[in-house]
Amino acid sequence: MSTKQTPQTPAPAPVVPGRLTAAAALTALEGLALAGLGVYLLFVGIAGDADSPQQAETGGITVLALAALPLIAARGLRLGRRWSRGPALITQIMAMPVAWTLWTTGGAMIAAAVALALAALAVIVLLVNPTATEALGIGPRDAA
Repeated sequence: MSTKQTPQTPAPAPVVPGRLTAAAALTALEGLALAGLGVYLLFVGIAGDADSPQQAETGGITVLALAALPLIAARGLRLGRRWSRGPALITQIMAMPVAWTLWTTGGAMIAAAVALALAALAVIVLLVNPTATEALGIGPRDAA
């Protein structure tokens, strides 16, 4: 008797609406920017160019750890995972005070502040949109 196995077809990937994909892309971009800043701070600390190399290195490691949150959330959003909405929204809420701080710094930081605030607002709007919440399986409960 032969125990020949038949190939199983993989389950079809869930259809992710464009709004969710856009939110994932913006969230990933924020995570990549944080990761870039973390690498820069580490490099400055290791090269000894900072006033306090130890503080730069610690800051770099901290920023790299913080970059993980939006990157993981972006992957979850792209895959249509329900859990990913919370971390993505938290990332956007945390970005608002950062944007305000950049704004009050003045100079070239104003452009960065505007870009960060607009990206954060866009992601918030995209994630609370009914299309996105339905795609993630989040919504009002049926009356039992």
